[in-house]
Amino acid sequence: MIRVVLPHHLRKLARVDGELTLQVEGPVTQRAVLDALEACYPMLRGTIRGHLDQQRRPFLRFFACEQDLSHEPPEAVLPAAVANGAEPFLIVGAMAGG
Repeated sequence: MIRVVLPHHLRKLARVDGELTLQVEGPVTQRAVLDALEACYPMLRGTIRGHLDQQRRPFLRFFACEQDLSHEPPEAVLPAAVANGAEPFLIVGAMAGG
């Protein structure tokens, strides 16, 4: 099982508290995790990545194992600690302002 942590506003939209767990078949990639997340929580479609281009939305970042994975290709395999459930895949709302 893959562990996923969402920012507060997306947890509220999905009506969940805390961390989510997802079953991901095949290689554990960003795309596979996000596909599984949107399949289980269809209200999140279009909030994390665009409907048409499937690109990460601005002001959202992806982290795992203390690494920023936001600019990694969607098909890049996530760290083994994420794949085996030892570490969560974090979707974080970026801070903006000055």
